[in-house]
Amino acid sequence: MQTLTVNRIDEALAALRDENLAQSLYDEGSVIMERTLLVLHGEEHRKRRMLEFRVFRRSFMRYYETEVFPAALDELLRPLLAAGGCDLVEFGHRITMNLTADFAGVDRPARTHQETETLLRLVRTFGEGATLVHSTRDKETVRAEVRAALEEFRVSFLEPSIARRVGLIERHARGEIDEAGLPRDVLTVLLRNEDRVDLPPDVLCREIAFYLQAGSHSTGNSTTHAFHHIMAWGAAHPEDAARLRRDPIFLQRAVHESLRLHPASPVSWRKPLCPVTLKDGRRAEPEDRVQMDLWTANRQQDVFGADADVFNPHRRIPLGHEPFGLTFGTGVHTCLGRDLDGGVVPRGAVDPDAHQYGIITLIIKALLAAGARPDPDRPAELATHTERQNWGRYPVLFRP
Repeated sequence: MQTLTVNRIDEALAALRDENLAQSLYDEGSVIMERTLLVLHGEEHRKRRMLEFRVFRRSFMRYYETEVFPAALDELLRPLLAAGGCDLVEFGHRITMNLTADFAGVDRPARTHQETETLLRLVRTFGEGATLVHSTRDKETVRAEVRAALEEFRVSFLEPSIARRVGLIERHARGEIDEAGLPRDVLTVLLRNEDRVDLPPDVLCREIAFYLQAGSHSTGNSTTHAFHHIMAWGAAHPEDAARLRRDPIFLQRAVHESLRLHPASPVSWRKPLCPVTLKDGRRAEPEDRVQMDLWTANRQQDVFGADADVFNPHRRIPLGHEPFGLTFGTGVHTCLGRDLDGGVVPRGAVDPDAHQYGIITLIIKALLAAGARPDPDRPAELATHTERQNWGRYPVLFRP
């Protein structure tokens, strides 16, 4: 076996779009990832993705961003403003966990602090399982923790959520409620189409748990990275500090620049299903591994400029490339939540009042409006449980 590393963006794009290369980064974390959407390939992946994509239509993303999310953000942020500060890593995971639970279809009927803490603890464990390949902890210990967390999640959250949705689906079938009376989430879509996909109870449990961890883990980390870069840029460039607060299009551009520098996973692995010739002419055999180095590709100087490895919200992006690089992937495994997290990329002149910014930009906008700044007495620290460059804690203070 050999590992063939691809670190140029055009070659990585070609490999990520090659249907003869199957996802393999999460094989180590199969305890949580086995047969979830992210690791499926071929016809089974196509069928499930088509179903679940119904929840992620752009029109619904816009509605959620303007009508639903602001209230959820205000509810969580208000007590933190009164307290005068928070840990941004914790805050990012909380707000995005609640968001992802809504889309996945996980009910939180009690809405108590204890219920939120329980779900947050489970989701963190799921995240460790999914990124097991980069964990610095004993892997068997992590797997045991994930299995226990899945069982607790199934009993406490998933089964009650299924029962409520089955009842509503049956009422809809009898004509007692219309389509608008059904939840719009992944779990409801899957339950209504059980005859179209193969989803035994254990697979369904992992699928919903996967959505929870993927949304809260990656989006929370991306939010903290973006805040860190924007704070540093504003301090070094006073002329942009005010603009970042008043110009949401420019703020979104800064968020996209941060996303480029910090892909949720620094690499993407694929396994050849048959002999494959890569774009650069190398041949990959079925026993080989093809590794897309997204971290390096997103910093390719002849694409993103001589300063491609530093944060610059004024960066000019060449035609045909996204401002966030390959962070959301491409091809059949493009992240379903791309527009939800990053919004729609502005193309030419756009109406700021009608534009979709993505929830990371909305969170940063709210933090800037609250006068958030890094706590000078409690320095931020990187996480130690993973090889990924994630923040472990990031204390911030609020001021008018």
